[in-house]
Amino acid sequence: MRRRVVMTGIGLLTPLGLDRESSWRALLAGKSGIGTITRFDASNHSCRIAGEVRGFDPLSAMDRKDVRKMDPFTHYAVAAAREALEDSGYEISAANAEGIGVYIGSGIGGLQLLETQHQALIDRGPRRVSPFFIPGMILNMGTGQVSILLGAKGPNLACATACATGTHAIGESARLIRDGYAEAMITGGAEAVITPLAVAGFCSMKALSTRNDEPEKASRPFDAGRDGFVMGEGAGIVILEEREAALARGANVYAEVVGYGLSGDAYHISAPSEDGDGPIRSMRLALADGGIEPSEVDYINAHGTSTPAGDRIEVMAVREIFGAHADKLVCSSTKSMTGHLLGAAGGVEAAITALTIRDGKIPPTINHDDPDPECNIDCAPNESRDQSVSLALSNSFGFGGTNATIILKQP
Repeated sequence: MRRRVVMTGIGLLTPLGLDRESSWRALLAGKSGIGTITRFDASNHSCRIAGEVRGFDPLSAMDRKDVRKMDPFTHYAVAAAREALEDSGYEISAANAEGIGVYIGSGIGGLQLLETQHQALIDRGPRRVSPFFIPGMILNMGTGQVSILLGAKGPNLACATACATGTHAIGESARLIRDGYAEAMITGGAEAVITPLAVAGFCSMKALSTRNDEPEKASRPFDAGRDGFVMGEGAGIVILEEREAALARGANVYAEVVGYGLSGDAYHISAPSEDGDGPIRSMRLALADGGIEPSEVDYINAHGTSTPAGDRIEVMAVREIFGAHADKLVCSSTKSMTGHLLGAAGGVEAAITALTIRDGKIPPTINHDDPDPECNIDCAPNESRDQSVSLALSNSFGFGGTNATIILKQP
């Protein structure tokens, strides 16, 4: 019998709030975290808007000596991991440390540090490059620093699967617990790449919205007027545990992880295949993994990035999998409020999905003013909805044709 896995802690750092509950309240209120970029002068960029984390002080999560050793994506990971661990009530000790692992991914990693240190090299020469540059930049340092600062000595892994990163990290962490490689995992995603180079790169791909005069209305999944995604940043970290151990210690359980699926499109570096094959198989595998009938699912937290092709193809895939039941599903995109947190998106959205189950409240898809007939799905337009949710699915699809789906169940 495979071991069961539950989620017992949540940590969030988003453009909507610096913790779990403030982010959740803003989501239910339909607030947008998108604004004009303040991190750098974006006046020459075609996209000048993003979902920035505002007011965060890394000293709230670590000592000053540690701050300068890390890229902001690691600051975010550490802060969210601390909140998640505290929320779970799980205490790491010498006796249990080897059973507690960390698996935190990032789509891009330490790009801010890379840009600043490259400029130091150009301006002042190689001797002025920080000794903390390499260990601060590399992608596994979200995992590494969380492990070091919290004392978790179990499996220590990181992944980079573009926009599917956070969901892959959580799904693989659940498998590690199911298979007995860990008793608990600190897992999710973190991202902090609102930088001149990253924004310029996405602009060159024509992937971003250019609705610069109306930042709060720019991210509009499933709306006929959508013109690209809006970059966001932050972290979503959750604590997963073996179910019986969690119940034995009296843990609060948000949800059980009951299904995980993943697939590859084998099609294109950035565009989804027109037949939706990869997302279809990802969802189908997640349902099969949990022995779940499509008609049992109440809610989908959609990938829903606000791109013309991506939203349409995701809805097509949902309709292929769920058939007539798709008309009874609610399928909202919280990226309408947070923007697209890239590698952190799956971690944030898994946490949001668990909170949806906890409270029986479905967050809306805001800016849904002109429904696209090709996106004919109930996306909870513009207002949150009170509705009991027993089974919920969260999708994440990334560049390179990488797809991931997890399914959470009411405990």
